[in-house]
Amino acid sequence: MTDSPSHGAQPTDRPFGELQTVHTFTDGPMPTGVSVSESGRIFVNFPKWGDDVRATVAEIRDGEVVPYPDAAWNDAQGMDDATALVSVQSIVVDPADRLWILDTGSPLFQPTERGGPKLVCVDLATDSVVQTIVFEPDVALPTTYLNDVRFDLRQGEGGFAYITDSSDQGPNGLIVVDLASGDAWRRLHDHPSTKAEQPQTFRPVVEGRIFMERPEDGAPKQVAMGADGIAISSDGERIWYCPLVSRTWYSVDAAALRDRSVGDDEVAATVANEGDKGGASDGLETDDAGRIYLTDYEHNAILRRLPDGEFETVAHDPRLIWPDTMSVAADGHLYVTANQLNRQAQYNRGEDLREYPYSLFRVAIDAGPVRLK
Repeated sequence: MTDSPSHGAQPTDRPFGELQTVHTFTDGPMPTGVSVSESGRIFVNFPKWGDDVRATVAEIRDGEVVPYPDAAWNDAQGMDDATALVSVQSIVVDPADRLWILDTGSPLFQPTERGGPKLVCVDLATDSVVQTIVFEPDVALPTTYLNDVRFDLRQGEGGFAYITDSSDQGPNGLIVVDLASGDAWRRLHDHPSTKAEQPQTFRPVVEGRIFMERPEDGAPKQVAMGADGIAISSDGERIWYCPLVSRTWYSVDAAALRDRSVGDDEVAATVANEGDKGGASDGLETDDAGRIYLTDYEHNAILRRLPDGEFETVAHDPRLIWPDTMSVAADGHLYVTANQLNRQAQYNRGEDLREYPYSLFRVAIDAGPVRLK
């Protein structure tokens, strides 16, 4: 290589994979969740983290963001409103093509009140709510933050749901829900695998900066969000999960989680440390080819683990600023939101560095969703 003067542009970070823009959010709040129905309907959600959120769940129709299932369901009358959506973190189309809405009941991460934290099922054929499961205070604790959910409809009378509690203020863990009865219970409560790592062992780096809470006044501190991303293996036997602040992920036996006769220590004995996954993740997902996907917010990327344990990059792009939630769709694409979460004011000394648009992308993966039904 010579030392001759450069006459062209300087080399820059090279994208990998072919991201397709599905929708750009040119105004309004930042999205977190996305899910795509079997017929291709696209749903998104917007938690109430300080933006002006007029609809916490919406459908993208003809390029417009439309409140879903309707405006009334997006007009909660208080944090304990069991008949409306308070602040939604995640939405997931299940194997029966129903939309489940995971309501944190916790705007601005406030303490929850009974009626707020819940799981709401919408029949996509009629666009009407057909079931609401309100979590009791011993399941959704005052500190609980319901983050993401996955389903296996083959088990029990009506299937089971598995939810992460990513709280940064109290115990983390998983929540298991019997969809037929509405019964729910906590598992791996305060287990080490569900907790954020401490700065002595891990410091996440996003856009070249250490990602920490940075108040306008006061010392920076480690973000404490625990169990966040969750995925179910293609055979339904293992539940994979990861703390938000960690490069390590874990799996646990799904049958043990469901069986209430199995003690907590016995459940914990089935936890496997699945090792370093290459970056810190917000979302996890699986496809019907047995591959597990992970967003990598440290490297503006989406990675996946192959059935033989090898890893590969699906997409890397400077536009993937904080890839959040993923959805594998029947059209053979993986959908993902990029919402610049790290640029929020609480991580930047009170300065909001986010820029429009927020984006919804997709990338071809030649596989479909896991349908356990």
